Amino acid sequence: MNRTFSLIAFGALAALSSIATAATVEDRVKPCAACHGAQGVPTDPQYAKLAGQYRDYLEQALKEYKSGKRKNPIMTGFATPLSDQDIKDFAAYFAGLPSDLSDLDHHVQGR
Repeated sequence: MNRTFSLIAFGALAALSSIATAATVEDRVKPCAACHGAQGVPTDPQYAKLAGQYRDYLEQALKEYKSGKRKNPIMTGFATPLSDQDIKDFAAYFAGLPSDLSDLDHHVQGR
């Protein structure tokens, strides 16, 4: 278990370095695809669907992971180095992706 977590943490750190140097928001969100899918739709239901979620919900969630209010070591690792502008950009990007979410799903999918 610790080895698996260490490998995930190492992968997160490597991905974070690519976020800092990526020019476009499309490039900067690429590390998110590992869990949340290339278009914000995960193949594993344990991960939240990001595509089509409300922008303000996504911003709030990232801010809460960054501050530690939400507890998830992987998401905290990804969110901590994000600037306020990164958070706004990421939220707008995923909110703008096509989705089959309904208003009810927005509340169910949110974590």
